[in-house]
Amino acid sequence: MPPIVLPKIDFNREFSFSDQDFERVRQLIYKEAGISLNPTKKDMVYGRLVRRIRELKLASFGAYIDFLQSVAGKREFEQFVNALTTNLTFFFREEHHFQMLGDYLKTLAGKGEISIWCAASSTGEEPYSIAISALEALGSTGRSPVQIIATDLDTSVLEVGRKGIYSADKIARLPAGYAARYFDKLPDGNYQAKQQLRDMISFSRLNLVESSWSVRKPFDAIFCRNVMIYFDRETQFSVLKKFHPLLKAHGLLFVGHSENFYFAADYFTLRGKTVYELTKSKP
Repeated sequence: MPPIVLPKIDFNREFSFSDQDFERVRQLIYKEAGISLNPTKKDMVYGRLVRRIRELKLASFGAYIDFLQSVAGKREFEQFVNALTTNLTFFFREEHHFQMLGDYLKTLAGKGEISIWCAASSTGEEPYSIAISALEALGSTGRSPVQIIATDLDTSVLEVGRKGIYSADKIARLPAGYAARYFDKLPDGNYQAKQQLRDMISFSRLNLVESSWSVRKPFDAIFCRNVMIYFDRETQFSVLKKFHPLLKAHGLLFVGHSENFYFAADYFTLRGKTVYELTKSKP
């Protein structure tokens, strides 16, 4: 008779979190957000979700997962996804992208409205960096021809982006002179993006792994940086194929510094450092 294998449990933790519990979490977050968690993320998952278990006054991770999958847990699912998504960002991250964007926007000057989609906007530093780059390239007087759609899966970070309020240490990352030009200092020492910047950006929730997206128009540029690294290749390919018809013929796709999509060469061709353009012969 084969030996009975019991799930591993760490009895030093406040709540039991077995390998079976972790596997259920992995399946749920993959199905909902396309995030592929490897086994080394077990401690991270525990740390991110344990606060939800305390707040809901549940007895275990198993009870929490059961609740998520119940009708009553429908609202909690948003908190679950928010807790497990990573939102590391700062102004002008991967600065070469914004230099390239500025040069590109100058070629579009005077040709009508320019549309940009920031597909993983997090707390807003990236779309505001895009907006600032646009004003620097095209001039800051009058209504900007650039309109930016900023989306994210996490509803809590979208609200931060809408308000456009950031601490002094985050503003300190801006290039010299930009803080005074594009932000107002508030009485509490924080800074808020000027109204002109906020008017250029529309924030809304969008899940990249859903079958249909709420965005429709063809874009001059799409920023989707440092998010698909959490997807497996099948999910990456699915997202890239959906980006393809949403880019104008001259459009650019900006991705993260560690993301390489050579396997989608039928759809996108590398133009510069982690910047892609449409492959000329469409599949």
